[in-house]
Amino acid sequence: MPDEIADRSELRGDCASCFGLCCVALPFAASADFALDKPAGKPCPNLGSDHRCGIHSRLREKGFTGCTVYDCFGAGQKVSQVVFGGQDWRTGSRDHARRMFEVFPVVRQLHELLRYLTEALSLPAARPVHADLRRALEETERLTRRTPEEVAGLDVAAHRQEVNVLLLRTSDLVRAGFGGKSGRKKDRRHADLMGARLKGADLRGASLRGACLIAADLTGADLRGADLIGADLRDADLSDADLTGAFFLTQPQLEAARGSAGTRLPESVTHPGHWAARR
Repeated sequence: MPDEIADRSELRGDCASCFGLCCVALPFAASADFALDKPAGKPCPNLGSDHRCGIHSRLREKGFTGCTVYDCFGAGQKVSQVVFGGQDWRTGSRDHARRMFEVFPVVRQLHELLRYLTEALSLPAARPVHADLRRALEETERLTRRTPEEVAGLDVAAHRQEVNVLLLRTSDLVRAGFGGKSGRKKDRRHADLMGARLKGADLRGASLRGACLIAADLTGADLRGADLIGADLRDADLSDADLTGAFFLTQPQLEAARGSAGTRLPESVTHPGHWAARR
């Protein structure tokens, strides 16, 4: 594995090494997640001249919950310090800024893939595909280090599809150890489970890839060994649920959910700070 991505900390946002790209490049609309409208390419009014958020510790109370559930997976510092060599969008030309804002969302997608591939390589059950996963990881990392023009022109959808084949194979291998092959009830890919009453449900080894679990009651549910890639957990109640061994679960997904001190999580993520306050 390349030294640059051997440490998972490289796949988490480091705002101190970024030029506030998520606060400028990305658009958002006034809603329950954001207090106002902001078009792509325009700095958020809360962004300071030092590229730091002026209300970072009060985002939820100020109506910017959407910011608290976002992570660039390290793409911000990669674009700022590597792809553009530390040249700030504020001091460069207008074309320089425009190109940086085009490149950032592309690298963010690639870094999300790096995050999943890195996790897949840590799973012993996926050993049969480790060689292919490593090649995909190295190729994905290489793509993030191309010139700004090359990165902006990448067919990310095609690359995601190639990687997804390996992630699906990884899922089958890991979930088989948790009973993932035991029946149709375990395959809930892209299922509409909004508001579902799943308290205490046995979801061991289930595929919940892309499932809509908004406001679902998962209190005390058994999610050991479940594939949660892309699952929408906004306002889902994970209080006292067991997610031990669940994989492809990201910190932003948890930040969007509710939980308790009794929620058991895999080592790759941590209990969100706001959970205790919302019990």
